[in-house]
Amino acid sequence: MPNEDYEALRKECEILRIKAKDSEKLRNQLQESEERHTRMLHNLPGMAYRCRIDSDLNYTLEFASRGSLELLGFTSHEMIRDNWNTIERMTDPSDLMRIRKHVKDHVMKHEPYGAMYRVTMSTGEKKWIWDQGEAVYNQKGVATHLDGIVMDVSAQKLKEMDLKEENDRLRASLNGQYRFGEMIGRSPAMQQVYKLVMKAAESDTNIIVYGETGTGKDLVARTVHELSSRKGQYVPVNCGAIPEQLLESEFFGHKRGAFSGANTDKQGLLAAADGGTLFLDELGELNLNLQVKLLRALESKQYTPVGETRPRHSDFRIIAATNRNLKEMVRKGEMRADFFYRIHVLPVTVPPLRERKEDIPLLMDHFLERFKKNNPKSGGRFAIPAAIRVALEEYDWPGNVRELQNVLDRYVAFGDINFTDIRVNEEKAIAQAAGELGEMGIVFQSGQTLKTAVEQLERRLIVKTLECCRWHKGEAADKLGLNIRTMQRKIRRYSI
Repeated sequence: MPNEDYEALRKECEILRIKAKDSEKLRNQLQESEERHTRMLHNLPGMAYRCRIDSDLNYTLEFASRGSLELLGFTSHEMIRDNWNTIERMTDPSDLMRIRKHVKDHVMKHEPYGAMYRVTMSTGEKKWIWDQGEAVYNQKGVATHLDGIVMDVSAQKLKEMDLKEENDRLRASLNGQYRFGEMIGRSPAMQQVYKLVMKAAESDTNIIVYGETGTGKDLVARTVHELSSRKGQYVPVNCGAIPEQLLESEFFGHKRGAFSGANTDKQGLLAAADGGTLFLDELGELNLNLQVKLLRALESKQYTPVGETRPRHSDFRIIAATNRNLKEMVRKGEMRADFFYRIHVLPVTVPPLRERKEDIPLLMDHFLERFKKNNPKSGGRFAIPAAIRVALEEYDWPGNVRELQNVLDRYVAFGDINFTDIRVNEEKAIAQAAGELGEMGIVFQSGQTLKTAVEQLERRLIVKTLECCRWHKGEAADKLGLNIRTMQRKIRRYSI
């Protein structure tokens, strides 16, 4: 063999030996990379998997991580041993077609998929699992494999189902329910409020509560917060009670030295409501400048305290309340339209007391029972003569529930009601008083006023109670639910 040919052959052999070494090195690197990848998959929570996809979009399990044993009760070898999709065979039949369609639709769109469904383990136990992954495609864009991970979410799902069951139970109990949280009433108008409160509690949207002064807008807001999943504080603020120059500092807080009088750092309302609910009462009192800044905080969940440059985060939810017409304020330029639409997501209107008079007796009993609870020495349930009850039930209550409570508090404390202020349907109330007086042997004279009729009835009740108690004033006062001073004053007043 000529030397030239020998030398060429030698060089070719040398090149082949070098290429063989490089190929072996690449194979070793590839094997080491695959081992690291597999090790990582085996240590993931839940079970990692890979499925081969055939032309009919059927899936064959090719790999399952060791987490399959704890998750599904099968070893990784058992999962792939019979060359089928073991996960699908374990899937609840009522979920299977839904899951297959969900995965297929996302594979065709070249999108990741994620779904929750039930599986039956080898022991017969059912579990809820979360399955998420995506397809691997070849150069032609055809899906060849599915790579994904499966995790046990049974605890979360059971908690969700328990919450849904509780909500369903609450909804079922709403019809005819006379009390919901601290709200009282079984009128159709209040039933509608209860349903909206339940709906609001299930979502995390902003809520606006409309209603006249004294209707109980704060109770609605507080009930929504307590029924919601928010764990933070309920932070109420009366927007009309904060001086305009302090509004920004109150809401966003301030840094020491930010302005005259800022002697210490102060946490604002947004920070206090982080993870909870910020209740803005009298929303219509906010000026346009603060509306802009609140809108920005609502959208970004960030705010900057006065005197600082670094923004802070607060995950707060707003429930606002007002007795003003916000749409009219927007039209007049007194409220920003973008702020209005950000707040006005779910409106709840609390009806005035005059539109739900059937709830007045329930409210009266509630307030009187609360007085009895707070004053255990008052004896039995505080008694209000029927004629007075009729008068109170017929009154329109322009101050709504708050006014009713104040009148009853006065009656409990002083034993009388200012009938000059309580203008009612006197004919009905007087007829009621006349009936009760007649039953007691008292002759009702034509032309008597409601006040006179009620006084006659009250005098007779006191006399009969004193007779039953052998004229023991303290015992009689307890039976009537009066304190001893009120009892003595009435005895002097009626010359008993």
